[in-house]
Amino acid sequence: MDDLKQTILEYVIDEYVEEDDDIEVGYDTELISGGLVDSFSMVSLKRFLENKYDIQIPDADASPEAFDTVNSIAALVVRFRGK
Repeated sequence: MDDLKQTILEYVIDEYVEEDDDIEVGYDTELISGGLVDSFSMVSLKRFLENKYDIQIPDADASPEAFDTVNSIAALVVRFRGK
């Protein structure tokens, strides 16, 4: 699970954190409620996860709460990898 979390964390940092931003992002950083990831970015993150892990995340499960931290995103991926 640590590899999964690290991959998600690296994607989030690469895609959504600007080099001059003074932001430290960790596994529990609030991505959506903290304003780092918006709804449009969430769609690209969802697409990344589906392609990377060969899963389908139903729109009903792709809630802001499910995508708010790296930990919650990793739990979502694990949940759908088993299906």
